[in-house]
Amino acid sequence: MSQSNPRHRRLLPLNFIVTFLCFLDTTLLIPVLSLYAASLNASVGMIGLIIGLYSMTHIPANIFFGRIVDRAGYKAPLVLGLLFDALCMFGYALVRTPLALALLRGFHGIAGGAAGPATMSLTAQHAAPTKKGRGMGLYGMAVGGATLVGYGLSGTLATRLGYNAVFYLGFGLLLVGLVLALLMPPGQLPPAAGTSVSFRDQFRKVANLFRRRGLLTSYSCIFAQYFAFGGVATLLPLYLQNLGMTAFHVGMLLAVFAVVFVLFMYPSGLLSDRLGRGIPIISGLGLSLLSLVLLPAQQTFLTLALVMAVYGIGYALLFPSITALVAECSATAERGLATGIFHALLTAGVAIGAPVIGWVARMTGVEVGLALSASAEALVLVLVVFVLRPR
Repeated sequence: MSQSNPRHRRLLPLNFIVTFLCFLDTTLLIPVLSLYAASLNASVGMIGLIIGLYSMTHIPANIFFGRIVDRAGYKAPLVLGLLFDALCMFGYALVRTPLALALLRGFHGIAGGAAGPATMSLTAQHAAPTKKGRGMGLYGMAVGGATLVGYGLSGTLATRLGYNAVFYLGFGLLLVGLVLALLMPPGQLPPAAGTSVSFRDQFRKVANLFRRRGLLTSYSCIFAQYFAFGGVATLLPLYLQNLGMTAFHVGMLLAVFAVVFVLFMYPSGLLSDRLGRGIPIISGLGLSLLSLVLLPAQQTFLTLALVMAVYGIGYALLFPSITALVAECSATAERGLATGIFHALLTAGVAIGAPVIGWVARMTGVEVGLALSASAEALVLVLVVFVLRPR
């Protein structure tokens, strides 16, 4: 088996480093992109379009590149994705108009669609069968670490050195990731290579994946998880502003969430391997739901930080188990597609959750909207407990 090969045992740590670098560019951009677009004289509507274009192109790109991974292996899509990701980061420093920024943002969403399916399917393939949870926990730590570092660095760099410093840093780190990806072994060509690529065939493959109980559990959980996060990212700054707090407090609370998320990820993976996937998934959904309901009832920074820490634990309990389900419920020949759908639904959750919860808050108030961010998680919790019942 590939897991016993020493070269493959060395491959996973290298893959986690590349994963960290792959996701870092997006998290570097999130805190500054709206301000950068405004500095180019973009209107509020245009800024919204610029932010949203990444998700619009990124969602289908994940599924497309997932099939490419199934047909060509992980290495070629990963290398090309990193190359074009790096060029996009450099391109942000060159654009001079809102339209050019919007076009670049859309292209960046396409280029970024290769990293998730390639790195996640590689982890799923080479983690030992009895250690899928901890392998996916380490993968989640790489993704969460990129979030923590990106959010922490971006604002400081932009404030002290300007926006271009953020773009050049992302460009340089992606080049490092590109070099590391080139050093990875190519691996065996997937069994799916040479199979039909007709639209009907691809639609049938996608439908078949959604009929599997484990994958449906994973897909519904990741969508609900990031639907909720989209609501939190939209309304938490407004809620804190109403309490007289500043952007500094927003950043600190998100940092608390990210630190706890990263620290608990690997222990959660161990727990998932020992107890099965069901208990961590149900516990994670429950804690996330509870924390979001309690969040708008808090009035002090300390209690808000404690609730965000619980929210981070809930995230950490969920992620290794739902990603392990993707590995366990998909064959090697379809794993790229399975992981591509996973990442597409992750992006779709934020893309749909942010505007929907924002619209709800406009009608009901920020506090109610923030609590209702957990609505999708509540529905999925009922689905998981009474219908899907993952083991």
